[in-house]
Amino acid sequence: MFEESTEVVFNKGVARNTFFMGIRSGPMADASRPGQFVMVQVRSGIDPLLRRPFSICGVNGDVLLILYRVVGHGTAILSEKKPGDFIRVLGPLGKGFEPPGKAVQPILVAGGMGIAPLIFLSLNLARKDQQFLAGYGISPEIVPLDPLGIRGLSPTIATEDGSQGHHGRVTELLESVLSSAKEKPVGIFTCGPLPMLKAVSRIALGQNIPCQVSLESNMACGVGACQGCAVKKAPGLIEPYAHVCQDGPVFDAKTLDWEVL
Repeated sequence: MFEESTEVVFNKGVARNTFFMGIRSGPMADASRPGQFVMVQVRSGIDPLLRRPFSICGVNGDVLLILYRVVGHGTAILSEKKPGDFIRVLGPLGKGFEPPGKAVQPILVAGGMGIAPLIFLSLNLARKDQQFLAGYGISPEIVPLDPLGIRGLSPTIATEDGSQGHHGRVTELLESVLSSAKEKPVGIFTCGPLPMLKAVSRIALGQNIPCQVSLESNMACGVGACQGCAVKKAPGLIEPYAHVCQDGPVFDAKTLDWEVL
């Protein structure tokens, strides 16, 4: 883990209210693994007081890549940063994805901004047999990868309004892929809104498929001090609660209590 004042290399809009940022930090870039995150102080002072957590979208040399959506005061400030500006960043933090063995076909399932850590994972896996599924509400929210300089990834798209790709939810695409996946065992890797994660986990657990879930959570500190990101673990486990920032954000779906999340 490092804390640095990092230089903004670029910060550009790529979809509706969605920005792609690169920050220069060789140590963080070298240490980052798919599924981890950083805590960003969007500007100096106490407004806003708390840092914001962002999944790491990838690395390019000594540049750490972040994909984020403007949803409030902090991200609005971040969207105004220009190349050459400096922001304080803490990271990389958290537990990332465990890559599957060669005998397991990876299926990546993203919902909305949950695509960010799965882009990093997909690039890291670099496997021709992987399936990458991405769901959005409407087509203006779709994050195009080629303009980001990300080559070789072509997620299968679902939109709930039918404006692009499959008309419906990304979980419908997942069920279709699973019904035709006969050649080898599969493993699911997913990140997105909680209702989607519940649905993906229900599908995976119902078919006894290994599933790694990256939870999105509000965080005050990112290092386990504030205890603000506690989640209920599955009944019968020794510890009743886990903390997203330290024990996650990536969890085995079997270890979480989906009835109370």
